[in-house]
Amino acid sequence: MSAASKSSLGALTLGAIGVVYGDIGTSVLYAVKETFGMGHVPFTHDNVYGVLSIIFWTLTLIVSLKYVTLVLRADNNGEGGLVAMLALASRSVKDKAPALRNGMLLIGIFGTCLFYGDGVITPAISVLSAVEGLEVVSPAFKRYVIPLTLVILLVLFWVQKRGTGGIGKFFGPITLVWFISIAGLGVVHIIDHPEILGALSPHHALRFIWYNPHVTFVILGAVVLSVTGAEALYADLGHFGKKPIRIAWFAVVMPCLTLNYFGQGALLLAEPDAVSNPFFHMAPAWATLPLVGLATMATVIASQALITGAFSVTKQVIQLGYLPRLQVRHTSTKDTGQIYMPFVNWGLFVMIVLAVVMFRSSSNLAAAYGIAVTLDMTITTVLTFFVIRYGWGYPLWLCAVATGFFFVIDITFFASNLLKLLKGGWFPLLIGGVIFMLMKTWKDGRELLRNALRDSALNLSDFLDSVFVAPPARVTGTAVFLTAQPGIVPNAMLHNLKHNKVLHEHNLFVTVVNHEVPWIGAEERVKFESLGHDCWQVIVNYGFKNDPNLPKALSRLSGRGIDLDPMTTSYFLSRDIVTPTIGSGMMLWREKLFAQMHHSATAAAEFLNLPSNAVVELGSKVEI
Repeated sequence: MSAASKSSLGALTLGAIGVVYGDIGTSVLYAVKETFGMGHVPFTHDNVYGVLSIIFWTLTLIVSLKYVTLVLRADNNGEGGLVAMLALASRSVKDKAPALRNGMLLIGIFGTCLFYGDGVITPAISVLSAVEGLEVVSPAFKRYVIPLTLVILLVLFWVQKRGTGGIGKFFGPITLVWFISIAGLGVVHIIDHPEILGALSPHHALRFIWYNPHVTFVILGAVVLSVTGAEALYADLGHFGKKPIRIAWFAVVMPCLTLNYFGQGALLLAEPDAVSNPFFHMAPAWATLPLVGLATMATVIASQALITGAFSVTKQVIQLGYLPRLQVRHTSTKDTGQIYMPFVNWGLFVMIVLAVVMFRSSSNLAAAYGIAVTLDMTITTVLTFFVIRYGWGYPLWLCAVATGFFFVIDITFFASNLLKLLKGGWFPLLIGGVIFMLMKTWKDGRELLRNALRDSALNLSDFLDSVFVAPPARVTGTAVFLTAQPGIVPNAMLHNLKHNKVLHEHNLFVTVVNHEVPWIGAEERVKFESLGHDCWQVIVNYGFKNDPNLPKALSRLSGRGIDLDPMTTSYFLSRDIVTPTIGSGMMLWREKLFAQMHHSATAAAEFLNLPSNAVVELGSKVEI
């Protein structure tokens, strides 16, 4: 390996520590506290060993085996995340098991919606648990915890519009310092009770489960806090690659987490009263305040990674056709992946503030956490089965055994978390359910709109033949007509002929197609065919992670008989006004909701990066 590639691997590994593992790295703040703080586990030698062993083997089975070993292999052209997994699974079954596809798409989209529910709870519980460390410094600080948490969150969301490229380079080093610090805290207490390392043996976990089955089932709802952010390993695959993510986990993150959890266990054996906040009680008095500061920085970094993930996932879902177009701003001229979505940003902020104000402590928020993330984990396991069975062609028995093992674990954690449904688990489920309703309404509404347009549409080739029997006046320049489906006459062209009674010298009928793959290469971006009379049908292809830029895509036609001069090119768009009607479509309230979403969607011109001074929008009413 060359020095350059070694350097690159080291930089990617450091970056993965900051972005991928920030969330799971801050779980030490609350996982042990909530597991013992539930009041179901008495402080005995065997119980402390048993709970630590369960936490360690939860990390091993769910993170090390499931995500790092199995799920990371299921990349979609190098990309990860639930959207990429859904697209990959959908393509895998499209020809071999088409009957499964629609149901699987619904399950996968619902899992994506749950991501937003998790995205509200995770920053709230992380930042709040860090600031609660002030209560260890002095109980007098308790009244400042909620206001300070809200201020930190406001600043975090306020700076999103400026981008994080400048400070992002510090995320890895700061998070690495965090991991080294929590490992050091753990080692100090392990030295006092080195026998605590015996809890690494699974027999302690198995014995605890055998003698306390009911208690085990209940505390799994708190143990799951130790794997917060496990999905990030897969979601950030495209940014860092498999090798840096795996090296970071096995070389840094897993050892540091283990040392800290076992250090907290050693502390609790010596000082049971420390259960109120075992993490901060690990530190000597002089180090508590600096530790609160470091913990706050770590939780802000973890929250930043989740916010960035929300922007990315939303953009992907829009391009897959499950949400209306939203405003997307690029915050970096060098990295097109750095984006800012105002609606998503402030929508998340409002829901997170609501969560902090409603639940008021990390312990109460812990009751809300778990249901959404464990259901997401279960959905990931189900989708993985379809990928390895139908995509990779592995034997049915092997696929069933491999994913069935993890499915049992996931569904057990999910069932345990259902016990918290009325205590707060309903909150992320409600958020996910509302977003799923919006996505399903948009998808179904778009299908109704397409059908309505197709039923009244004219065949493009036949129409052009009839027009050129007695052609209207031709004007210089190029007209680009956008149409949702190839081969039909755009409404914008009909209105242009009706009102302006002219036809441009060159006419392009362009359809933008988004595919269930992350990336479409530049060489496959544009396909075209001549329709005669200096008219062309053009198909522009994008993956769900490509940044749409129609003028740039059409510039690839230069030299093929279609030379577009930006000064003489006009883009004609149809602005359809949706009118809900009582009939065989959706329920009337859903049709009204779709009409409002369609009206509020960001203009296609902005989403496709069309020059604002070259766009002509012509409206028409469409009944659905």
